[in-house]
Amino acid sequence: MEYIPIRVSDIVRQVNRDWYLPAIQRELEWNTVRIERLFDSILSDFPIGSFLFWNLEEKNKSEWPIYEFIRDYDEDKPHNVLASMHGIQKDLTLVLDGQQRITSLYIGLKGSYRYFYYRWRTTRLYFNLLKLPVPNEENPEELAHEFSFRENGHATNDLEKLWYPVGRILDFDDAEDAKADMKQTLSGFPEDAQENANKLIGRLHNRIHTTLVGNYYLEKSQDYDKVLQIFVRANSAGQPLAYSDLLLATATAKWDTLDARSEIHNFTDLLNETGTGYKFGKDFVLKACLYLCETLPIQYKVKNFSKPNLLIIESNWESIKDTLAVTVRLISRFGFQAKNVVAPLALLPIAFYLQKRGNPNFDKSSSVEDAEAQIAIRKWFVFATLKNAFGGSSDTTLTRLRQILMKAGSAFPAEEMYRSLEIEPSLSDAEVDRMLEYQYQGRYTNLILSLLYPDRDWKDAVFHEDHIFPQSEFKGTLLRRRGYDDAKVQSYMSRFNTLSNLQLLTDSENTSKNATPFDKWLKTRDATYRSRHLVPDLADYSFDNFEEFFDARRQLIVAALKALS
Repeated sequence: MEYIPIRVSDIVRQVNRDWYLPAIQRELEWNTVRIERLFDSILSDFPIGSFLFWNLEEKNKSEWPIYEFIRDYDEDKPHNVLASMHGIQKDLTLVLDGQQRITSLYIGLKGSYRYFYYRWRTTRLYFNLLKLPVPNEENPEELAHEFSFRENGHATNDLEKLWYPVGRILDFDDAEDAKADMKQTLSGFPEDAQENANKLIGRLHNRIHTTLVGNYYLEKSQDYDKVLQIFVRANSAGQPLAYSDLLLATATAKWDTLDARSEIHNFTDLLNETGTGYKFGKDFVLKACLYLCETLPIQYKVKNFSKPNLLIIESNWESIKDTLAVTVRLISRFGFQAKNVVAPLALLPIAFYLQKRGNPNFDKSSSVEDAEAQIAIRKWFVFATLKNAFGGSSDTTLTRLRQILMKAGSAFPAEEMYRSLEIEPSLSDAEVDRMLEYQYQGRYTNLILSLLYPDRDWKDAVFHEDHIFPQSEFKGTLLRRRGYDDAKVQSYMSRFNTLSNLQLLTDSENTSKNATPFDKWLKTRDATYRSRHLVPDLADYSFDNFEEFFDARRQLIVAALKALS
């Protein structure tokens, strides 16, 4: 692999002329502080890392959506715009790794940064020519130079601050010309201040125009899947990325009449606002697009995101939105929310079924046929999730289920789907025993707890996992202070954080309960509290009787889980 050295001036000169961004790139995430730190690193001769570019051949540029770098960043409108390729007849360079740094250099030298802090401020990057650059040996995080995004170059103390617009350095091919440009401004300052300012101007000019600040590697392959894999690996040290996220990002810009990026982002946000909230990503939405267009393959491959396929998705977009919306409203009504929808792909067969039914208000329907289907859907979703039916080859699983649903009538074909997944709609003794060991805030714990409240009204209510006997009491020192021997301490510590000592309370209930001892808390509850939370009928609910409570409640939970079948 051949790495080619590069200067900052080379970078800013080629941005939005020869260099652009593929849709797989995230938008700018760096704030002004990070940009200031980048420029300080350059002037301090610290490495700023290598870059990874991709040579996109001219004949292939129509296959990939291409975006411009942001020059004038606006926190209120942070999105990159599509680049116009009209009249461009040459190969392009797309940045796979280094977008944050390149955009930051571009903004710092040629653009602006608008943000809100008490009021909206449009700022540019300035450099204090009067600060003596002294590295702090004890705190290397402290900047040696003073860069600042400011609305103007006015200084409150003219003897300590002389703000120089960093972008001005691009106007001069020679450092001496840059110094001469500031001669009159510096004439009123002491000699040592003038000397420091001229030295910093010379250093800034050298680091921008002359110093090779980094290296780049140019990938020339036109194999799109390979390029995406390279991108994932190159960015693995930063924010976690998934191949599907990147591939789907390239697809969203290929619609004809709709602004696909805006549509996908806005609808995903809307979906996540359903009920008490979800955390679906745009990859889930676009996966659903493939799944709900029954003629399309569902695998994450570039060939499946061809222009014709994406136009099919676009033409079905309104129906897809209606279907996903009713699906998520339905599971919200069932009591499933962000914490317990641990297998989102299990929603896709439900969505396909609801699309075939063609009733956008299915979640509100009380007809006999719809009510029976709702019960079957909830039960299927529960067991498909509990038994991790979508944890392996999910594409194969989803394809088989779609084929079953295509042939199905109006009834939800739960039995055929169970057979296809090779699962039973019941829980074995071993499965129940395993679930009873689930820990507080574990992946499946909230889901199991929600199943213990079949008659609860989940609409728009936030529920918290809560320790029935407060966890604050379960500390070795406190338990020994009660006179418990080692065996009893070990028994208490092994049990308190598992399912049989957990319940779901509303946020207000949980706040009011706090660390109140359970026997005192129970006296403040209504008559139905014990049956609602599967609290066993005991004579003594004191802390000393925790083991008896735990074992008795465990039996009630076992019975409730067995009754799910």
